[in-house]
Order: sequence, then structure tokens, then C-alpha cells
Amino acid sequence: MGDVIQLGHEWTGAQWDWPLQHNDGVVKMVNTKEQFEVAFDCQFFTPKEIEVKVNNGHLVIHARHETRSDEHGQVTREINRSYKLPDDVDAKSLKSQLSARGILNISAQKK
Repeated sequence: MGDVIQLGHEWTGAQWDWPLQHNDGVVKMVNTKEQFEVAFDCQFFTPKEIEVKVNNGHLVIHARHETRSDEHGQVTREINRSYKLPDDVDAKSLKSQLSARGILNISAQKK
């Protein structure tokens, strides 16, 4: 296989701001008196590859797809995200919806 070349990266806050430092309309978290809502981009995953559950007072989202080939090579993607549910969220009212554009929207009503 040839020599392995290590690449360094210069990361700054201005570059690494995904997903919750900006409310850009695609990735958002809303917590009002009436509703709790989380939405983020899952366009690379099919509905069967996305798991949403509540565990110990946390909303847990796991999305993963196996290695796929494209014109550039192979890619595997995985997202693990956890949100602490506010105490006034009715966890039994949680609903998730995946839009045709791949935006996963999860919402719940307040108690």
C-alpha cells in the first residue's frame, strides 16, 4: 500500500460551527412554553437507517449507513446525537418525521 501521510487540520470556531451554534433553518432546536422541537439534516440516510428513542430522560438519535461506493471512492456515515429533554416535555407525545428533503424533525408537547 505505500506510505501513510498524516494530514493536519486548522480548525477554528468560525469553521466548526455545525450543528447547534447557528439556527440556520436546517438544524435547529426550539424549546418554548408550548413545544419542544429538534430538526437536523439526515439527507444521507434512509428511514430504516435512523433510530430515535428516549433513554434516561434523553432524546437519542442514531443514524448509520454501511459503506457505499460513489465516483470518489467509499464512504460510511454515522451520526449519534443526544439531547437532554427539558423536565416539562411530555415524552409520550414525541413524534418524528423525515421530510422528502431528508430533514428529521422531532417534536413534543409540554406537560
